Amino acid sequence: MTTIIDGKQLAKALNAQTKTRVAALAAQGKVPGLAVIIVGTDPASELYVRSKHRKAGQLGINSIVRQLPATISQADLLAVVRAYNADPTIHGILVQSPLPNGLDEAAVINAIDPDKDVDGFHPVNVGHLFKNLPGHYPVSCTPRGIMTMLESLQTPLRGKHAVVVGRSNIVGRPMAAMLLNADMSVTITHKYGSNLRALTTTADVLVVATGVTHLIKEADVKPGAIVIDVGMDRDADGKLTGDVDFDAVFDKVHAISPVPGGVGPMTIATLMRQTVDLCEWSDELGNE
Repeated sequence: MTTIIDGKQLAKALNAQTKTRVAALAAQGKVPGLAVIIVGTDPASELYVRSKHRKAGQLGINSIVRQLPATISQADLLAVVRAYNADPTIHGILVQSPLPNGLDEAAVINAIDPDKDVDGFHPVNVGHLFKNLPGHYPVSCTPRGIMTMLESLQTPLRGKHAVVVGRSNIVGRPMAAMLLNADMSVTITHKYGSNLRALTTTADVLVVATGVTHLIKEADVKPGAIVIDVGMDRDADGKLTGDVDFDAVFDKVHAISPVPGGVGPMTIATLMRQTVDLCEWSDELGNE
């Protein structure tokens, strides 16, 4: 029988744990602080930022949303980031992407203090992840949330084959690193791969993050596979759907995450979890 990996329920449980941790910090006189910087007025970005801000408030995290004009200069944007770097009440800094044309996103990410890089995008933290170094450091939230989803299945991953379809710095590349760090054999490909089906049909764990509606169909999956759909697309009727044809593959796989209600809620829950992580770790770093 196929298991639906319910991201909403997993996120609810994770948020409850996070809220308990926030309360414990509050008892010590500490409040986790999250600064979210948004540049311009992109509707999708504004919607996503509002959902983050609302969830943070529900959990007791002090969330600050700083909306800046699309005309802001690179220097002024970097100055805002550096001000939050120096603010001891802020433990996590997030710059909502995409940035308007003319702004260097890589330079902005590089300006964030690695110890406040709640998105896990800073090269220092990416390097730690890819080298599988011990210690505390933030990692990309979507892949970390996916790892929590996989762990919820209580299916041994060691020695199994994972295929990641997607090579972005936000999902595909860090996802491959986390799966490799979990002792899996990992293949990474993308939507342009000429041998895509030959790879996906060998996957015990298949993670798809391409933004191509129903790229993966029944013939593209291995019987008994675990399938994680990161896509968030609209079909011809305007219905929210994913990169995987859910109905077509459902009876063939062991477990699958739905869209919506799968990876999305876990990404935001993991962002909140990681904000609290950074607050707790700041004591070890002597930042408070």
